[in-house]
Amino acid sequence: MQAMNLSGLSLRDLEYVVALADEGHFGRAAERCNVSQPTLSVQVRKLENHLGLALFERSNRGVLLTLAGQGIVRQARVVLAEAQRLLALAVEGRGSPLTGRLVLAAIQTLGPYYFPLILRLLRQEFPLLTLALSEARTAEILDGLRDGRIDAALLSLPVAASGLTLSPLFVEPFRLACPVDHPLAQGAPPRADTVGGPDLLLLDEGNCLRDQTIAACGAPRAVGRHATSLETLRSMVAAGAGYTLIPALAVPAGPDPSGLTVTRAFEGEGPGRTVALAWRSSDPRAAGLASLAAFFRTHAPASTRAFREGEELAGGALA
Repeated sequence: MQAMNLSGLSLRDLEYVVALADEGHFGRAAERCNVSQPTLSVQVRKLENHLGLALFERSNRGVLLTLAGQGIVRQARVVLAEAQRLLALAVEGRGSPLTGRLVLAAIQTLGPYYFPLILRLLRQEFPLLTLALSEARTAEILDGLRDGRIDAALLSLPVAASGLTLSPLFVEPFRLACPVDHPLAQGAPPRADTVGGPDLLLLDEGNCLRDQTIAACGAPRAVGRHATSLETLRSMVAAGAGYTLIPALAVPAGPDPSGLTVTRAFEGEGPGRTVALAWRSSDPRAAGLASLAAFFRTHAPASTRAFREGEELAGGALA
Protein backbone atom coordinates (compact mmCIF):
# COMPACT_ATOMS: atom_id res chain seq x y z
CA MET A 1 0.00 0.00 0.00
CA GLN A 2 1.43 3.39 -1.02
CA ALA A 3 2.16 5.75 1.86
CA MET A 4 0.25 9.03 1.77
CA ASN A 5 2.13 12.33 1.83
CA LEU A 6 1.49 14.55 4.85
CA SER A 7 1.94 17.60 2.65
CA GLY A 8 -1.58 16.94 1.34
CA LEU A 9 -3.06 17.54 4.79
CA SER A 10 -3.66 20.90 6.46
CA LEU A 11 -5.08 21.89 9.82
CA ARG A 12 -7.51 24.19 8.04
CA ASP A 13 -8.95 21.27 6.07
CA LEU A 14 -9.39 19.37 9.33
CA GLU A 15 -11.24 22.37 10.77
CA TYR A 16 -13.57 22.31 7.74
CA VAL A 17 -14.29 18.62 8.21
CA VAL A 18 -14.96 18.96 11.95
CA ALA A 19 -17.24 21.98 11.37
CA LEU A 20 -19.20 20.10 8.71
CA ALA A 21 -19.55 17.09 11.01
CA ASP A 22 -20.83 19.32 13.83
CA GLU A 23 -23.20 21.43 11.73
CA GLY A 24 -24.44 18.79 9.26
CA HIS A 25 -24.84 21.54 6.66
CA PHE A 26 -22.34 23.09 4.22
CA GLY A 27 -23.70 26.62 4.60
CA ARG A 28 -23.56 26.67 8.39
CA ALA A 29 -20.14 25.02 8.42
CA ALA A 30 -18.80 27.62 5.97
CA GLU A 31 -20.22 30.45 8.07
CA ARG A 32 -18.60 29.00 11.19
CA CYS A 33 -15.22 28.80 9.39
CA ASN A 34 -15.59 32.27 7.81
CA VAL A 35 -15.20 30.99 4.25
CA SER A 36 -17.55 30.70 1.28
CA GLN A 37 -19.59 27.53 0.90
CA PRO A 38 -17.90 26.59 -2.44
CA THR A 39 -14.45 26.94 -0.84
CA LEU A 40 -15.37 24.66 2.03
CA SER A 41 -17.02 22.13 -0.29
CA VAL A 42 -13.97 21.99 -2.60
CA GLN A 43 -11.52 21.58 0.27
CA VAL A 44 -13.55 18.82 1.91
CA ARG A 45 -13.74 16.99 -1.42
CA LYS A 46 -9.96 17.41 -1.90
CA LEU A 47 -9.33 15.91 1.52
CA GLU A 48 -11.61 12.97 0.72
CA ASN A 49 -9.71 12.40 -2.52
CA HIS A 50 -6.38 12.59 -0.72
CA LEU A 51 -7.48 10.06 1.90
CA GLY A 52 -9.26 7.86 -0.63
CA LEU A 53 -12.36 7.84 1.59
CA ALA A 54 -15.87 9.27 1.48
CA LEU A 55 -16.16 11.08 4.81
CA PHE A 56 -19.71 12.33 4.28
CA GLU A 57 -22.95 11.06 2.81
CA ARG A 58 -24.48 13.98 0.93
CA SER A 59 -28.19 14.52 0.27
CA ASN A 60 -30.64 17.38 -0.26
CA ARG A 61 -31.42 17.33 3.45
CA GLY A 62 -27.82 17.79 4.58
CA VAL A 63 -24.76 15.67 5.21
CA LEU A 64 -24.11 12.65 7.41
CA LEU A 65 -20.79 11.17 8.50
CA THR A 66 -19.93 7.82 6.99
CA LEU A 67 -18.51 5.09 9.23
CA ALA A 68 -15.01 5.90 7.95
CA GLY A 69 -15.72 9.61 8.42
CA GLN A 70 -16.56 9.12 12.10
CA GLY A 71 -13.09 7.77 12.79
CA ILE A 72 -11.40 10.51 10.76
CA VAL A 73 -13.35 13.30 12.47
CA ARG A 74 -12.62 11.82 15.90
CA GLN A 75 -8.89 11.88 15.16
CA ALA A 76 -9.13 15.33 13.56
CA ARG A 77 -10.49 16.70 16.84
CA VAL A 78 -7.46 15.31 18.66
CA VAL A 79 -5.06 16.82 16.11
CA LEU A 80 -6.73 20.24 16.32
CA ALA A 81 -6.72 20.15 20.11
CA GLU A 82 -3.01 19.39 20.10
CA ALA A 83 -2.41 22.23 17.64
CA GLN A 84 -4.25 24.58 20.01
CA ARG A 85 -2.03 23.35 22.82
CA LEU A 86 1.01 24.20 20.70
CA LEU A 87 -0.23 27.77 20.26
CA ALA A 88 -1.15 28.02 23.93
CA LEU A 89 2.35 26.86 24.89
CA ALA A 90 3.81 29.67 22.79
CA VAL A 91 1.55 32.25 24.48
CA GLU A 92 2.28 30.93 27.97
CA GLY A 93 5.97 30.82 27.12
CA ARG A 94 5.89 34.54 26.33
CA GLY A 95 4.35 35.22 29.74
CA SER A 96 1.11 36.57 28.25
CA PRO A 97 -2.18 36.55 30.18
CA LEU A 98 -5.12 34.37 29.16
CA THR A 99 -5.76 35.27 25.51
CA GLY A 100 -7.25 33.88 22.30
CA ARG A 101 -10.29 31.66 21.85
CA LEU A 102 -11.72 29.94 24.91
CA VAL A 103 -14.69 27.59 24.74
CA LEU A 104 -16.49 28.06 28.07
CA ALA A 105 -19.40 25.76 28.86
CA ALA A 106 -21.89 25.78 31.72
CA ILE A 107 -24.53 23.38 32.94
CA GLN A 108 -28.01 24.21 31.65
CA THR A 109 -29.35 25.21 35.08
CA LEU A 110 -26.57 27.81 35.51
CA GLY A 111 -25.46 29.28 32.18
CA PRO A 112 -28.63 31.20 31.18
CA TYR A 113 -28.74 32.94 34.56
CA TYR A 114 -25.02 33.41 35.34
CA PHE A 115 -23.55 34.40 31.97
CA PRO A 116 -25.58 37.64 31.68
CA LEU A 117 -24.34 38.72 35.12
CA ILE A 118 -20.63 38.19 34.49
CA LEU A 119 -19.86 38.65 30.79
CA ARG A 120 -19.33 42.42 30.80
CA LEU A 121 -16.92 42.23 33.74
CA LEU A 122 -15.20 39.23 32.18
CA ARG A 123 -14.53 41.11 28.95
CA GLN A 124 -13.14 44.05 30.90
CA GLU A 125 -10.79 41.82 32.90
CA PHE A 126 -9.66 39.68 29.95
CA PRO A 127 -9.91 41.95 26.89
CA LEU A 128 -7.82 39.64 24.66
CA LEU A 129 -9.99 36.62 25.39
CA THR A 130 -12.47 35.52 22.72
CA LEU A 131 -15.23 33.54 24.39
CA ALA A 132 -17.37 30.85 22.78
CA LEU A 133 -20.19 29.99 25.21
CA SER A 134 -22.24 26.81 25.36
CA GLU A 135 -24.61 25.00 27.71
CA ALA A 136 -25.13 21.26 28.19
CA ARG A 137 -25.66 18.57 30.79
CA THR A 138 -22.77 17.60 33.06
CA ALA A 139 -21.94 14.32 31.29
CA GLU A 140 -21.78 16.04 27.88
CA ILE A 141 -19.57 18.80 29.27
CA LEU A 142 -17.16 16.33 30.84
CA ASP A 143 -16.86 14.47 27.53
CA GLY A 144 -16.21 17.78 25.76
CA LEU A 145 -13.53 18.77 28.25
CA ARG A 146 -11.69 15.50 27.92
CA ASP A 147 -11.75 15.36 24.11
CA GLY A 148 -10.74 19.01 23.69
CA ARG A 149 -14.00 20.48 22.36
CA ILE A 150 -14.42 22.50 25.58
CA ASP A 151 -11.61 24.40 27.30
CA ALA A 152 -13.23 25.25 30.63
CA ALA A 153 -16.59 24.65 32.23
CA LEU A 154 -18.79 25.88 35.05
CA LEU A 155 -20.09 22.77 36.82
CA SER A 156 -21.83 21.83 40.03
CA LEU A 157 -19.80 19.59 42.33
CA PRO A 158 -19.23 16.76 42.83
CA VAL A 159 -18.10 15.45 39.43
CA ALA A 160 -15.68 12.73 38.33
CA ALA A 161 -12.39 14.64 38.51
CA SER A 162 -10.08 12.25 36.64
CA GLY A 163 -7.79 14.27 34.36
CA LEU A 164 -9.40 17.57 35.41
CA THR A 165 -8.56 20.45 37.71
CA LEU A 166 -11.56 21.66 39.72
CA SER A 167 -11.54 25.07 41.38
CA PRO A 168 -14.59 25.78 43.59
CA LEU A 169 -15.98 29.29 43.01
CA PHE A 170 -19.10 29.97 45.04
CA VAL A 171 -21.96 28.33 46.91
CA GLU A 172 -25.38 28.92 45.36
CA PRO A 173 -28.33 28.34 47.72
CA PHE A 174 -31.55 26.69 46.62
CA ARG A 175 -34.95 28.33 47.05
CA LEU A 176 -38.35 26.69 47.35
CA ALA A 177 -40.82 27.66 44.61
CA CYS A 178 -44.42 26.73 45.36
CA PRO A 179 -47.96 27.75 44.37
CA VAL A 180 -49.22 30.77 46.27
CA ASP A 181 -52.07 28.74 47.81
CA HIS A 182 -49.86 25.82 48.91
CA PRO A 183 -49.36 25.29 52.68
CA LEU A 184 -45.59 25.75 52.23
CA ALA A 185 -46.18 29.28 50.91
CA GLN A 186 -46.88 30.56 54.42
CA GLY A 187 -45.64 30.20 57.97
CA ALA A 188 -42.13 29.51 59.25
CA PRO A 189 -39.30 29.13 56.73
CA PRO A 190 -39.39 25.60 55.28
CA ARG A 191 -36.78 22.94 56.04
CA ALA A 192 -35.37 20.87 53.19
CA ASP A 193 -35.96 17.57 54.98
CA THR A 194 -39.71 18.23 55.14
CA VAL A 195 -40.38 18.83 51.41
CA GLY A 196 -39.52 15.43 49.95
CA GLY A 197 -43.15 14.38 49.46
CA PRO A 198 -45.14 13.47 46.33
CA ASP A 199 -45.68 17.14 45.39
CA LEU A 200 -41.94 17.62 44.79
CA LEU A 201 -41.26 18.33 41.09
CA LEU A 202 -37.92 17.26 39.60
CA LEU A 203 -35.88 17.61 36.44
CA ASP A 204 -35.40 14.56 34.23
CA GLU A 205 -32.71 11.94 34.80
CA GLY A 206 -29.26 13.17 33.83
CA ASN A 207 -29.63 16.64 35.37
CA CYS A 208 -27.33 17.19 38.32
CA LEU A 209 -29.91 19.50 39.92
CA ARG A 210 -32.32 16.56 40.09
CA ASP A 211 -29.80 14.49 42.06
CA GLN A 212 -28.99 17.41 44.36
CA THR A 213 -32.68 18.09 45.03
CA ILE A 214 -33.28 14.45 45.90
CA ALA A 215 -30.25 14.44 48.22
CA ALA A 216 -31.21 17.75 49.89
CA CYS A 217 -34.81 16.70 50.53
CA GLY A 218 -34.16 13.04 51.36
CA ALA A 219 -36.70 12.13 48.68
CA PRO A 220 -36.97 8.77 46.91
CA ARG A 221 -35.67 8.83 43.33
CA ALA A 222 -39.11 7.98 41.93
CA VAL A 223 -40.87 10.84 43.70
CA GLY A 224 -43.03 13.40 41.90
CA ARG A 225 -43.37 14.47 38.29
CA HIS A 226 -40.55 15.42 35.97
CA ALA A 227 -39.69 18.26 33.57
CA THR A 228 -36.94 18.88 31.02
CA SER A 229 -35.94 22.41 32.09
CA LEU A 230 -36.12 24.89 34.95
CA GLU A 231 -38.55 27.05 33.00
CA THR A 232 -40.90 24.08 32.55
CA LEU A 233 -40.64 23.35 36.28
CA ARG A 234 -41.56 26.96 36.98
CA SER A 235 -44.60 26.69 34.73
CA MET A 236 -45.69 23.48 36.46
CA VAL A 237 -45.45 25.21 39.84
CA ALA A 238 -47.53 28.13 38.53
CA ALA A 239 -50.14 25.63 37.31
CA GLY A 240 -50.42 24.19 40.83
CA ALA A 241 -48.79 20.84 39.97
CA GLY A 242 -46.47 20.94 42.98
CA TYR A 243 -43.35 22.68 44.29
CA THR A 244 -39.66 22.49 43.44
CA LEU A 245 -36.17 23.68 44.37
CA ILE A 246 -34.74 26.50 42.23
CA PRO A 247 -31.09 27.68 42.29
CA ALA A 248 -30.88 31.24 43.61
CA LEU A 249 -29.49 32.69 40.36
CA ALA A 250 -32.55 31.41 38.49
CA VAL A 251 -34.98 33.18 40.84
CA PRO A 252 -36.40 36.36 39.22
CA ALA A 253 -36.02 39.61 41.10
CA GLY A 254 -39.14 40.66 42.98
CA PRO A 255 -42.45 38.82 43.43
CA ASP A 256 -44.01 36.73 40.67
CA PRO A 257 -45.90 39.24 38.48
CA SER A 258 -48.57 36.61 37.78
CA GLY A 259 -49.23 36.21 41.50
CA LEU A 260 -49.33 32.41 41.07
CA THR A 261 -46.09 31.39 42.81
CA VAL A 262 -44.04 32.22 45.88
CA THR A 263 -40.27 31.71 46.25
CA ARG A 264 -39.02 31.17 49.79
CA ALA A 265 -35.63 30.82 51.48
CA PHE A 266 -35.03 27.74 53.60
CA GLU A 267 -34.50 27.76 57.35
CA GLY A 268 -30.92 28.49 58.36
CA GLU A 269 -28.21 28.04 55.76
CA GLY A 270 -30.38 25.58 53.80
CA PRO A 271 -29.40 23.39 50.86
CA GLY A 272 -27.33 24.58 47.91
CA ARG A 273 -24.65 23.62 45.43
CA THR A 274 -20.97 24.42 44.96
CA VAL A 275 -20.20 25.81 41.51
CA ALA A 276 -16.66 25.18 40.23
CA LEU A 277 -14.54 25.95 37.18
CA ALA A 278 -13.09 22.82 35.57
CA TRP A 279 -10.36 22.43 32.98
CA ARG A 280 -8.02 19.70 31.73
CA SER A 281 -5.07 19.27 34.08
CA SER A 282 -2.86 18.91 31.00
CA ASP A 283 -3.88 22.30 29.58
CA PRO A 284 -0.75 24.50 29.34
CA ARG A 285 -2.88 27.55 30.11
CA ALA A 286 -3.41 26.29 33.67
CA ALA A 287 -2.05 29.48 35.26
CA GLY A 288 -4.39 31.63 33.15
CA LEU A 289 -7.36 29.39 33.90
CA ALA A 290 -6.58 29.57 37.61
CA SER A 291 -6.66 33.36 37.33
CA LEU A 292 -10.03 33.05 35.57
CA ALA A 293 -11.30 30.97 38.51
CA ALA A 294 -10.02 33.60 40.94
CA PHE A 295 -11.90 36.25 38.93
CA PHE A 296 -15.15 34.27 39.21
CA ARG A 297 -14.65 33.90 42.97
CA THR A 298 -13.96 37.61 43.42
CA HIS A 299 -17.12 38.48 41.50
CA ALA A 300 -19.44 35.89 43.04
CA PRO A 301 -23.07 37.02 42.45
CA ALA A 302 -24.87 38.77 45.28
CA SER A 303 -27.27 35.86 45.87
CA THR A 304 -24.33 33.44 46.33
CA ARG A 305 -21.35 33.21 48.65
CA ALA A 306 -17.74 33.01 47.48
CA PHE A 307 -16.15 29.67 48.30
CA ARG A 308 -13.66 29.77 51.15
CA GLU A 309 -10.48 27.69 51.04
CA GLY A 310 -10.82 24.59 53.21
CA GLU A 311 -14.62 24.85 53.25
CA GLU A 312 -16.70 21.69 52.93
CA LEU A 313 -18.39 21.48 49.55
CA ALA A 314 -22.14 22.00 49.28
CA GLY A 315 -23.53 18.86 47.67
CA GLY A 316 -20.65 16.60 48.64
CA ALA A 317 -16.91 16.11 48.23
CA LEU A 318 -14.95 15.93 45.01
CA ALA A 319 -15.45 12.64 43.16
